[in-house]
Amino acid sequence: MKLIIPMAGRGTRVRPHSHTTPKPLLPVAGTMIVERIVETFARTLDRKITEIVYILGPDFSREIKETLTEMSKRHNAKATFRTQDVALGTAHAVSCAGESLKGEVIIVFADTIFDSNETVSVEGADSVIWLKEVDDPSRFGVAVHDGDTITDFVEKPSEPISKLAIIGVYYFKKGEELNKEIQYLLDNDVTGHGNEYQLTDALDRLLKDGKKFRKATVDEWLDCGTLPAWLDTTGEILEKEKHSYGDYDNTTIHPPVYFGEGVKISGSEIGPNVSVEAGTVIKNSTIKNSIIQKSATLDGCKLDRSTIGNHAEAVNATGSIHIGDHSILKQ
Repeated sequence: MKLIIPMAGRGTRVRPHSHTTPKPLLPVAGTMIVERIVETFARTLDRKITEIVYILGPDFSREIKETLTEMSKRHNAKATFRTQDVALGTAHAVSCAGESLKGEVIIVFADTIFDSNETVSVEGADSVIWLKEVDDPSRFGVAVHDGDTITDFVEKPSEPISKLAIIGVYYFKKGEELNKEIQYLLDNDVTGHGNEYQLTDALDRLLKDGKKFRKATVDEWLDCGTLPAWLDTTGEILEKEKHSYGDYDNTTIHPPVYFGEGVKISGSEIGPNVSVEAGTVIKNSTIKNSIIQKSATLDGCKLDRSTIGNHAEAVNATGSIHIGDHSILKQ
């Protein structure tokens, strides 16, 4: 089973952090978004992932590939890299998997974290589409179904035809059949929303060709696509996982919090909903509802709903701030 992860986008809505780190590699309570996705499949899928195909932008660094290779090894999977030179839509992104788009494949767009309490079986289906019930289906592509069988796909319906939103996770028994339909879209310039090649159009062609689509529902679907969403999702994960923490000099901790290895805190008040990655030093500060990445230094800060980059330094900063890797802010 191959897991195909398109992640060539620049993640403009989580800048400044995506200037140096692809959005799926950003941490949520000590674990990269993309690794949380892989862990969910390992826990809930009735197949083992043996290869992870990462579709990257042309300018992604060797260090990013090394990080993804190491992560794949942790999950006993081979890492393969493909390139998407230009962003022309979700179907185009998947097509960039090339020869990897054969046999059993799962495609996941790494903008969200999802989870389920049940094991998902793909046995006997040509395709399985992961769905989540939402209050406002007009904001999403949705699946119309009869029992467990999907009968239609509708993009942002104006009528309440279904409340099951497509979350961007798809299984295909034969990846080459999907590739054939995507190639039809590309060859015939069939575009959809945003004048781009949309994966839902390829799904619709497969459905009309008589392929059997089955639904799988998730209990949890958390967005990480913007700075506020990343903060909110981190808070929800912290509340769910309830990480332990030690004692820090003259410091009050309000859980839930996450502290990575080697974090040093003194004279501070931390939490709730604060994630601090490894090697960070915090002094004489009050921090809540914030994400502090690796090896940052905070001194005399009073922060709420802030995101601080790796190796960044903030002194006497207050309010809600967002500074990228290696930045210095002194107020």
